Amino acid sequence: MKRFVRAILVSFLLLVASSLAIAQNPDAHLALGNPSQAKDSATDKDNYLMKKPFFALSYNNSKGTPNWVSWHLTEAELGTVKRFPFKPDDALPDGFKRIVTKDYTNSGFDRGHMCPHSDRNKTETMSKATFVMTNIIPQTAGVNRHAWEQLEIYCRNLVHDDGKELYIISGPAGGGGHGQNGLKNTLVGKITVPAPIWKIILVLDRAETDDPLRDATRLDENTRIIAVNNPNIEDVGEDWAKFRTSVKEIEELTGLTFFDKVPANIIGPLKEVVDDEEVDVQPPVQHGSH
Repeated sequence: MKRFVRAILVSFLLLVASSLAIAQNPDAHLALGNPSQAKDSATDKDNYLMKKPFFALSYNNSKGTPNWVSWHLTEAELGTVKRFPFKPDDALPDGFKRIVTKDYTNSGFDRGHMCPHSDRNKTETMSKATFVMTNIIPQTAGVNRHAWEQLEIYCRNLVHDDGKELYIISGPAGGGGHGQNGLKNTLVGKITVPAPIWKIILVLDRAETDDPLRDATRLDENTRIIAVNNPNIEDVGEDWAKFRTSVKEIEELTGLTFFDKVPANIIGPLKEVVDDEEVDVQPPVQHGSH
């Protein structure tokens, strides 16, 4: 009996290790495409690809923010690890702008995660990774602590409660947000404040493989895609769902191309759809300091 229990425990630990390995495979976060065809060449400072263990991003040195951040979310990344301090991204090449946390101090804008801490709070290593400033944009408290956080909670509930896994891409667009100190176009003259913040979520049933294109039955014309374009202003409230739009609209807004690795006959029509599934908005979340 002890041998049987030990075998079950070993199998479980191997499964967990395998799931964590998937989360740490940088290619998993770009499995469905590279929205700006970014490359890790320091000669292109405004479309610089950073393939990190827990997410991937295109960094824009001129704006001091990512162009987009992409990550694969599964049950393996969800936990209860605490938050950590924000820090500069030391992985940026020499000659790039160094954004530090004090650049946001007293600005009237939160340090807004693109890949959220709570999407990567299974381990301290995962959590700490989300606090690099290349994963951060100026986000109003009204967005960051309300509608945007409600959307993040909804995504995690899809994974935790509904047996889904998600491919998520998020980023800023335009310039000029209305924070607690009024309208601003930049912070300290080097960080662009976005006008809207967008997010695209492709929803799949949970599977053992981290390659959603390997099995043609996993992604089809009925696949759910949620696209949200949230204005960067204070009074947005809790209801993120009213900001739903189509992937096509966000492509036109940003000039990016999403899910380019998915066959065109499947993804083309999906990009035109505005998600209309009924969603529950949770009670307002209580916050500490940001």
